[in-house]
Amino acid sequence: MTLSAIIACLWVIASAVVAFLPMKNQYFPGIVLLIAAPLIIVWLGYDYGWWVALIGLFGFVSMFRNPLIYIYRRLRGENPEVPK
Repeated sequence: MTLSAIIACLWVIASAVVAFLPMKNQYFPGIVLLIAAPLIIVWLGYDYGWWVALIGLFGFVSMFRNPLIYIYRRLRGENPEVPK
């Protein structure tokens, strides 16, 4: 197993742990994971090929769909509601 696969597995575990935190405690670690994900996906794609990167991208979008929808709406000029 390459280092990129190990880092990707640790990223998935960290994301699952962050999901168990209360919403107010999810912001900082969630942002760090959100920023790290594209780098890890590109690294996986470099090591294993574009199809693995595509699978990683689908997993990433699935896990972070609500923050990505929020960012998308903010970029469109809307004022989306933040969960409490």
